[in-house]
Amino acid sequence: MSQRFTVSKSDGDRCSSDIQGEVNQLFEGDEPTTSGGGGAGREDAASTEVVVVMKGDNNPKESSPFINSSDVAAEKSQQYDGKNMALFEEEMDTSPMVSSLLSSLANYSNLPQGSKEHEEAENNEAESSRKKPVKAPQLGTLMGVYLPCIQNIFGVILFLRMTWLVGIGGVIGTFVIVFICCTTTMLTAISMSAIATNGVVPAGGSYYMISRSLGPEFGGAVGICFYLGTTFAGAMYILGAIELLLIYIAPKAAIFPLEGLEGAEAEAALLNNMRVYGTILLTSMATVVFVGVKYVNKLALVFLACVILSILAVYAGVIKTGIDAPDFPVCLLGNRTLVWKKFDVCAKTIESANGTVTTQLWRMFCDSPFLNATCDKYFADNNVTRVQGIPGITSGILTENLFGNYYEKGDLVAKTYVDSVEGVDDPLTNSNRYVLADITSFFTLLVGIYFPSVTGIMAGSNRSGDLRDAQKSIPIGTIAAITTTSAVYMSSVIMFGACIEGVVLRDKFGEGVNGNLVIGTLAWPSPWVIVIGSFFSTCGAGLQSLTGAPRLMQAIAKDSIVPALRIFGHGKANGEPTWSLLLTACICESGILIASLDAVAPILSMFFLMCYMFVNLACALQTLLRTPNWRPRFKFYHWALSFLGMSLCLTLMFICSWYYAIVAMVIAGSIYKYIEFAGAEKEWGDGIRGLSLSAARFALMRLEEGPPHTKNWRPQLLVLVNTDAEQNVEQPRLLSLTNQLKAGKGLTIVGTALEGTYLENSDRAQRAEQALHKLMETEKLKGFCQVTVSSNLRDATSHLLQASGLGGLRHNAVLVSWPRNWKQADEHQTWRNFIELVRETTAAHLALLVPKNIAAFPSNGERFTEGHIDVWWIVHDGGMLMLLPFLLRQHKVWRKCKMRIFTVAQMDDNSIQMKKDLTTFLYHLRIDAMVEVVEMHDSDISAYTYEKTLVMEQRSQILKQINLTKTEREREIQSITDSSRGSIRRKNPAAVTIQLSVTEDQPGGSKEEKPEEESASSPVSSPAQVQLIHDNTTPTSPATPATPLTPATEGAQTPGQQVQMTWTEKCDGEPAKPPGAATPEGIKDIFNMKPEWENLNQSNVRRMHTALRLNEVIIKKSSEAKLVLLNMPGPPKNRTGDENYMEFLEVLTDGLNRVLLVRGGGREVITIYS
Repeated sequence: MSQRFTVSKSDGDRCSSDIQGEVNQLFEGDEPTTSGGGGAGREDAASTEVVVVMKGDNNPKESSPFINSSDVAAEKSQQYDGKNMALFEEEMDTSPMVSSLLSSLANYSNLPQGSKEHEEAENNEAESSRKKPVKAPQLGTLMGVYLPCIQNIFGVILFLRMTWLVGIGGVIGTFVIVFICCTTTMLTAISMSAIATNGVVPAGGSYYMISRSLGPEFGGAVGICFYLGTTFAGAMYILGAIELLLIYIAPKAAIFPLEGLEGAEAEAALLNNMRVYGTILLTSMATVVFVGVKYVNKLALVFLACVILSILAVYAGVIKTGIDAPDFPVCLLGNRTLVWKKFDVCAKTIESANGTVTTQLWRMFCDSPFLNATCDKYFADNNVTRVQGIPGITSGILTENLFGNYYEKGDLVAKTYVDSVEGVDDPLTNSNRYVLADITSFFTLLVGIYFPSVTGIMAGSNRSGDLRDAQKSIPIGTIAAITTTSAVYMSSVIMFGACIEGVVLRDKFGEGVNGNLVIGTLAWPSPWVIVIGSFFSTCGAGLQSLTGAPRLMQAIAKDSIVPALRIFGHGKANGEPTWSLLLTACICESGILIASLDAVAPILSMFFLMCYMFVNLACALQTLLRTPNWRPRFKFYHWALSFLGMSLCLTLMFICSWYYAIVAMVIAGSIYKYIEFAGAEKEWGDGIRGLSLSAARFALMRLEEGPPHTKNWRPQLLVLVNTDAEQNVEQPRLLSLTNQLKAGKGLTIVGTALEGTYLENSDRAQRAEQALHKLMETEKLKGFCQVTVSSNLRDATSHLLQASGLGGLRHNAVLVSWPRNWKQADEHQTWRNFIELVRETTAAHLALLVPKNIAAFPSNGERFTEGHIDVWWIVHDGGMLMLLPFLLRQHKVWRKCKMRIFTVAQMDDNSIQMKKDLTTFLYHLRIDAMVEVVEMHDSDISAYTYEKTLVMEQRSQILKQINLTKTEREREIQSITDSSRGSIRRKNPAAVTIQLSVTEDQPGGSKEEKPEEESASSPVSSPAQVQLIHDNTTPTSPATPATPLTPATEGAQTPGQQVQMTWTEKCDGEPAKPPGAATPEGIKDIFNMKPEWENLNQSNVRRMHTALRLNEVIIKKSSEAKLVLLNMPGPPKNRTGDENYMEFLEVLTDGLNRVLLVRGGGREVITIYS
């Protein structure tokens, strides 16, 4: 955001105060006013334009201090007095004035979350599009947090299952369940209050809190789990409403009639009725939500009133039982509870004026209404007893209900402490006449069914935008609501146990009390208060779920952290989440098809418990990490409480249902990994990032304690790459090789060096870093990149080598490409830098890997189906040569290649024993490789070796001359002239100077030939071996460094004649050995034959001889290998022979396609021990 102010300033008579006045007016948002008299004159006058551009904060909304600032507000608030604030005028482009910041904060107004903005959009559709000022939120703690939490927490479980839970689990067991669940939600509320008061919580509520505290991966996973929990809660509320409708309100409305059905058939008919009516109710509710959320909001108070009235009716009924217990009789046959249906009197016979008459109950168990009829054996042996279903709070029934009675499915609901006469082997007959257990019950099942009744604690935080003071209202309202509901739940457990007969409590559907809702029998003034009130409250809760869940999904989709869900971020023109509503309805339908309230409840328990677990984790992490931004206004929290809450949530998940818990964790884990790999990268300052930093610091401090053991050694690579003028990497295959070596393990730092000053090249450095990042992503290389800027490339590379890494997490190996064009005259600094790098890695005890012909190396997509990786083990380097091929073969590119190890035996070595020892050594190393020992006997130094050495030294002299100043060059030439023996003609020193001057003036005209390009397998002298430099001025004159300008008479000798003077060729193409080359006399003879050989450095001759011999052997054995690894010789200690060192390496690797030169870091990297 920027504001552009233009002030026309004339050269005429305007004083500075007028201009200042105009500037002030402009900054106040007014149009500049000019006097009418001088206006025309000023228009004609020459004027200059003063432009002030002020830029606001371009940060994302959530990280900007301007929470909801608009452009207009910012224009008015960004004020700058050019005279008073001149000291800070450089910062005006990027930093806002304090006054503008405070103005934006004072004008902050957050739109209400949830559905209110959509309701306003619907109401404003017919009005003009003129923007109306948004009213400041006015809701306090009671209406904004407390009552919505009460409405969401009290729900279907309290009315439909609470009495059954007390009957099955006993007062003590149920109280423990309620206490654990309420403690869990209370601890979660404390953690949530801390998070909610640590800054503004925009739309998304709990999802926003978790995602911004734990990062996008955890936030997305938990957000989706919370969404699924809310959706299944909607299904549970709808199933509860249908259960109330079909069993208690209108049993006759069943599409699949239950009359006459028994056992599994009756159960299937009930479930089918639930499915049909549930689908109809879901469709109706989704239509209401789609048509207009405002209707849901208007009905919310009605639904809340139903809940409160129902609970008050229960308490009133409990009080009334102490005064006058209601008449709800239960009929027992022996100790079995009878289904009070189709009979009116709880007796076998009744006395009347006509004598003893059988009852309807008699006819249900006997084959005729007469006293001599044949009756059911159990009916005949046991008496019928009529007991009060609600004996009252003063009856002492509490002692009978203290302990639980768990049933298997199909068991009879029987009264405890009552005897009955029945045979052990007597079959159960007339089972449909008794109240039976419809499911197998156990303690953990009760926990899973009960827990949804304590969910809903997030209702206050979800409405934070509606609140006058969210940071005050959310903690107070939420904790007060949980305290209230917990007190109601715990007291209801005791009240139900103290007022209601045990068989009635265990009668889930009230069959023993004439089909009444059990909690309704306790209510005053009528059971219908509870039935109607709970029906409307469950319908309202279902509507709230169908309203809230789509908006939660929309918030997740708009964050773009889950690419597959982006479509659900769209909706109607007013922002109504149509697609999310459709998805919610489909998921909700899957819950309705389950059709059992007891089966759906544990499912949503899992998702809510997981959400609460991560809320506690977020609070604990932020507290322990002491994040600077962690400053909650709510002070009554502690990390130990959060960890206790998290542990309780995790425990309850597995208590409720271990397999549902595993499924929920797999779903959350899958979403986590999906977001990690495919989701958008978000930086929200989350706690997981802080945890990663703390863990990294701890690990780094541990690494500092000592170097890694040999068993733990792996190449931690510093990869040095070059960039072109556009900051693109010149050797991308270097990163491919790195990936193949690392396979994603260990440390990788990709570095590049830039020349110049950092202040002038910071943009270049940033572009280079971005290019490195992009290439690393392309090559799927995990690691870091680093760009160093220094006055010269040599120092920049040295800085990279020294400063990369942190503490114990430093590189131990350097990977750098072989300098390709080092022979060109204008590339002399490249190879000098390379040799200095080799020396520095040796000094730093770092391993060095130098791939030659890097462009020929395979990319990550290529596959070698066969071939060999050849290792030429010449000197021991700590085992690097053995370890690198093993690491390469772990990658799919090299997996099919086999490993061969060659080692060189000298004259006095026992090659057979060497092979045995090497095979044993590899066996102990657990490395599969073929072993071969190559014998290299001492041989005569060939004339070709002398020629190569001569050409090399000639080039060295010329390269040295190119880099000298004129005075130094003359002095150096004179010393070379004095030390020569006939090779330099003393009569032409001036000619040498002239030639070198031409070379200096025309650097592009001096191009070097490359005699090394010849194959070593046919070392026959050619004109290129003798001819070194063709200057533009003397294209036909073969010049040596000692004689840059040779007289034409001497230069007329042909190259062929020179070869004829040196040796004769054998018929097999190899040069004949010079006679007596092994003896000093023989060498003297050769020098007599070729005078310039006499001046050669004998050390260089020996080195060239070794390089040529090794190259011949390597070409012979490994010419078809996919990769050749060999020891890299060290550079000379004195720098006078640096250029010769490059030539030796060039000769050593000549003719090989892919070569990896390896130099150890001075420590063992591989071991035979476990």
